[in-house]
Amino acid sequence: MALEDAKNEVDQAFTRKDPRGPSFENAFGGATSFLRRCYAKDLAGVDVAVTGIPFDQAVTHRPGARFGPRAIREASTLQPYDPPYGWGYDPLSALAVVDHGDMAFDYANVRAVPARIEAHVGAILDAGAAPITLGGDHSITLPILRAVAARRGPVALIQFDAHSDSWADDDPDRIDHGTFLYKAIREGVVDPVASVSVGIRTENPDTLGVTILDAAGVHRDGVDATLARVRAVVGERPVYITFDIDALDPAFAPGTGTPVWGGLASWQAAALLRGLAGVDLIGGDVVEVSPPYDTTGATAIAGAHVAMELIALYGWTRR
Repeated sequence: MALEDAKNEVDQAFTRKDPRGPSFENAFGGATSFLRRCYAKDLAGVDVAVTGIPFDQAVTHRPGARFGPRAIREASTLQPYDPPYGWGYDPLSALAVVDHGDMAFDYANVRAVPARIEAHVGAILDAGAAPITLGGDHSITLPILRAVAARRGPVALIQFDAHSDSWADDDPDRIDHGTFLYKAIREGVVDPVASVSVGIRTENPDTLGVTILDAAGVHRDGVDATLARVRAVVGERPVYITFDIDALDPAFAPGTGTPVWGGLASWQAAALLRGLAGVDLIGGDVVEVSPPYDTTGATAIAGAHVAMELIALYGWTRR
């Protein structure tokens, strides 16, 4: 940490002029943005736009993921001083990264939210930036995938999750955090043959052709074998990564709406994300961080690290 800079830098979310480089303001003070990036609505020249979608409306057990983006931003203030350990490069210096703020929507008009998300993320993509999205419940990933597929074709998907989220749901009016993948495959925006779900530990009678690498298999076979299988499925396809924080065991991330024991340890998730270096990442999200159920902040810290890893993955092939 550059102590001389910390004495003078504050509110970098508003005062910094350059979207590249580290930030040294005190972690406990100042205006909070993700990684102390500057807030920017104009995305000209931006490589990565971090945006929040504070929406949840019907999680299985415990609501509160609407507070996820705020908590993740606060947790991220510990990270922007140095390059992330072990990557060998600094994504915040190599890439122009901004905090694009939260998506606006009418909380009383729930049915309009998916189209609003699709338009919001579509505008980020049209500006030439990669969207890294902070959720929100897992329903937000469906309209994000629609926006990506409209511009890039059917998406290869890597999903970290406790649940496959491919339960049958043919009602177009339903907005459900547990059926986003079913609808994405049925609509043709996700290619199941090139998609894989990691960390699953709940039953589903039909995974629609998606390769399932359950948590027990990750524990048994190890990180390297899991990564080899993921890469074999995805191949050279451009890929989108969605990370439901309940992919982690509740011991590491208790603040989620649908905790399931036996999940990934944080070190396994970190190693798996880092081991994907070189994939052609289109964008990604981290969802279902529900801070009211974790007074320690550990879940938000995990979410902030996942988002940082997604940025580093995006930048790895663009250094």
